Amino acid sequence: MPAPQHPNLIGGEGLDDAAVYRIREDLAVVATVDVFTPIVDDPHTYGAIAAANSLSDIYAMGATPRFALAIGAFPRDKLSLETMAEIMLGGAEKAAEAGIPVAGGHTIENPEPVYGLAVIGEAYPDRIVRNSGGRPGDVLILTKPLGTGLVCTALRVDEAKEEWIEAAVASMLRLNREACEAMLRHGASACTDITGFGLLVHTHELAQASACAAEIAADAVPLLPGARECLEMGMTAGGLFRNLDHAKTFAKWSAPHDAPAKVFADPQTSGGLLIAVSEANAIALLADLAEGLPAGSFASIGQLTEGDAGLVRVV
Repeated sequence: MPAPQHPNLIGGEGLDDAAVYRIREDLAVVATVDVFTPIVDDPHTYGAIAAANSLSDIYAMGATPRFALAIGAFPRDKLSLETMAEIMLGGAEKAAEAGIPVAGGHTIENPEPVYGLAVIGEAYPDRIVRNSGGRPGDVLILTKPLGTGLVCTALRVDEAKEEWIEAAVASMLRLNREACEAMLRHGASACTDITGFGLLVHTHELAQASACAAEIAADAVPLLPGARECLEMGMTAGGLFRNLDHAKTFAKWSAPHDAPAKVFADPQTSGGLLIAVSEANAIALLADLAEGLPAGSFASIGQLTEGDAGLVRVV
């Protein structure tokens, strides 16, 4: 599709996580939409995860969510109204945790359940955190562990341990609000959230938009409990290999890093923020994150470097 052209659009030519429309000099509307099919069995939890995932794009832009609209598609002949209501309730309660109402929405019939939110937020136009502001030398910080796709694939075939499921669900339910607020306090230069394209592709997009290369330290990336075991068991969805095939066009790693690269290609649901911040501010940002995020859920995982725009090295 052609890049959208409008004088009030900020960054319409790029791959930012949300659309930004300048209303006036001191106000921009930030909007996003995201839906997906169930990844857990409990309808209330599914709705809440979908809502957290939708909100994540607003937080990735450094914006404040204000309200949401629900989008649902349900098989009326297969799901009861009570089940559909639980999905919607889970989403509404997660939105309320973020401080916003679900003010309306739209539903249709569909053979498979689909749910999510369109979220509207706001920000100062000159404080938007885009994915294109990174600079060589910036530290890359990830605010949630990887592995939701692997664990949820194992869950679908009853191969996931209970502690793996609990950790993955808790991670997906956690809003990226605290991480967003922390990065704003410490002058983040760029940000994106890690979702369906996995860490490798989202890092590539941020690096390419910032005209930098990137390095990821394989041993530094936080992983969910069971992620490595699920990979060894072959609990991989098709999206992982599609991401991996795409990553081979811009990413480099040696044979000892084949397994980490596969985890880094794992599609994430409601993943963390990938924040680029100057080296001078990185220690303070990490200390700030430690005040609000679970221990071990975030880490400095690499840096932006000089080099071909979008090149990602796993070292």
